[in-house]
Amino acid sequence: MRTLVHLSDLHFGRVDETLLAPLVASVEEARPDLVVISGDLTQRARATQFREAAAFLERLPSPQLVVPGNHDVPLYNVVARFLSPLDNYRKYIEPDLSPKFSDAELAVVGVNTARSLVFKNGRINEEQVAVLRGAFAASAEDVVKVVVTHHPFDVGPEGGKRNLVGRAGMAMNAFAQCGVDLLLSGHFHVSRSDDSGERYSLAGYEALVVSAGTATSTRGRGESNSFNVLRLEARRVEVERREWQATKGLFKPVERDVFERRGRGWEATEETKL
Repeated sequence: MRTLVHLSDLHFGRVDETLLAPLVASVEEARPDLVVISGDLTQRARATQFREAAAFLERLPSPQLVVPGNHDVPLYNVVARFLSPLDNYRKYIEPDLSPKFSDAELAVVGVNTARSLVFKNGRINEEQVAVLRGAFAASAEDVVKVVVTHHPFDVGPEGGKRNLVGRAGMAMNAFAQCGVDLLLSGHFHVSRSDDSGERYSLAGYEALVVSAGTATSTRGRGESNSFNVLRLEARRVEVERREWQATKGLFKPVERDVFERRGRGWEATEETKL
């Protein structure tokens, strides 16, 4: 079994500083094999904000796998936005926009879905999908295969197609062929765990889709600051949501969802309020 901590939407430049030390403590307590941060490390992609985000990442356990989000591309600096959109991200956070992690039980690939032209929305292209195919090709069948993006491939049946990452259908077809198990994302500051079967009809194939809320931003969307702790096995995934409890000054587990593989799909076997 592997333990993966999933943080998203840190938004340095608009963080609640009182959350940082308790967040680090809670992440350390989970004893993760990998820490994933799915984008929007900054609020406005300024160098000072990236330096603050980098200093925070140094406080978290390693190894880490990080991808950028749309807020990590300059908004008001038009020249930088179109000529060097992720220079500060590469300089202060991670030079590799297709980061990878693998061991005997886990294969994780990050994809940059942030784009200069589409502002808050995201996109994946065929070249990125080819990288994913190559990365997963060497993985054994019982290795848990994970894709990390900022923008989601599924937002539930109530969410419109415009909220999905661009070219999601093309990518999902490739994920089905590669046997990708798990899709991690952020962007909407809302936690969600479900399978992709209701939106995509792919010969019985379903990926488990897990979105994280914002771990540290003051820009909530009706949900307390939170992050996910995932415990992964070849045919079983446990998603534990830890939520900020202001009165106690800590992040506390509040919900646990358990999914088990059934053929090429997933079945929710436990939904527990903690």
